[in-house]
Amino acid sequence: MTDESKVATGRHADPRLLEILVCPVTQWPLRYDEARQELVSEQAKLAYPIRDGIPIMLVEEARELDD
Repeated sequence: MTDESKVATGRHADPRLLEILVCPVTQWPLRYDEARQELVSEQAKLAYPIRDGIPIMLVEEARELDD
């Protein structure tokens, strides 16, 4: 796998992939939280984890955001 095909290499996200990913619940764009290695859906109040450079876009794996 090349660096270009990874979502995150260390602490850097691939901006091209982040541009096409949307929340599976709302279909709205996601915000990348570099510190927590998550993709955040403000509208759904969910944060999807990124594990080993792979975004886990399953609602059951998402963390609920605090208000």
